[in-house]
Amino acid sequence: MYDIILSFLTAFTLTYFAIPSIIHIAKIKNLCDEPNERRSHQESIPTLGGIGIFAGAIFSIILWTPFNVFGDLQYILCSFIIIFLIGAKDDISPVPPWKKMIGQFFAAAILVFKSNVKLTSLYGIFGVSELPEVVAIALSIFTIIVIINAFNLIDGINGLSGSIGSLIAITLGSWFYLIDHIELAIVAYAMSGAVIAFLKYNITPAKIFMGDTGSLLVGLVCSILTIKFIELHREIPMNPYAFKAVPAVAIGFLILPLYDTLRVFIMRAIAGKSPLHPDRTHIHHLLIDYGFTHMQATAILVLVNIFFILLVITFQEMGSLNLLALILIIATMLTTLLYTSVQKHKLLK
Repeated sequence: MYDIILSFLTAFTLTYFAIPSIIHIAKIKNLCDEPNERRSHQESIPTLGGIGIFAGAIFSIILWTPFNVFGDLQYILCSFIIIFLIGAKDDISPVPPWKKMIGQFFAAAILVFKSNVKLTSLYGIFGVSELPEVVAIALSIFTIIVIINAFNLIDGINGLSGSIGSLIAITLGSWFYLIDHIELAIVAYAMSGAVIAFLKYNITPAKIFMGDTGSLLVGLVCSILTIKFIELHREIPMNPYAFKAVPAVAIGFLILPLYDTLRVFIMRAIAGKSPLHPDRTHIHHLLIDYGFTHMQATAILVLVNIFFILLVITFQEMGSLNLLALILIIATMLTTLLYTSVQKHKLLK
């Protein structure tokens, strides 16, 4: 328990004191995000906050993780470094999406092949339990890449990606502690400590953004924790902290980034656009267009994600398919209500 607390405090402290220096250097070197029609800010803001998050999290994980019981940590750290380099390069000089995807693929492949961060069962969804090795590898790499990019896509307003990432990491980290997987709890709490320290400088008026460096790294950590959460249930079927309907519960934990990404991609495809085509159709954009401030929109979406976490925990006995259907129905209803409210609000202007 003490190692978990110390990992959080170490990451928080290092990131908290590193960010001001990063802001200073970014302004001198003009490494800032400029406002435009898609941006929600009106002035140049440094974009290298992810460097502080990476430094705090990596230092804390290496310092407090018991390597003798977590031999796969070296490979996880390798994937961290790949994602960090991709994100830092993109924050300084934009990288084509396909190049970022290649880097993410390599990071995911390292996790799957070397660190055994791999989905091997669907727990009976659609009648499928054990997955063939090739399918398990492909599904795992796909899942990691989707979660990484989902956090990148919701990083559009102050505090959102970091707040949601911290919420999910603390939720899963606490569960890993309860089932005595301290090494994964340390990874979760170290990342959340670094991100929470960053958020102090990211709340409105934001002094710095996390950039791709931060959002991709947060997504990577959440993907690792989520897959481990699902897979470890195969080893602890009788544990009092084991969940029912595990895949649906995991999706419920990550509902905001996953659902918003799926919804936006479908809307873009219907409109005949590329799924990667940038626009202002994300849920956080709808809240801003309705008139909420950045911090109000972030608070609303964090509360919504908490609601879904409590929902899936409460109704886990429903079974995966039924619970998943319930999640999607409620999410669609809430989004439809928001969208129609925004349209009415625009007409009244």
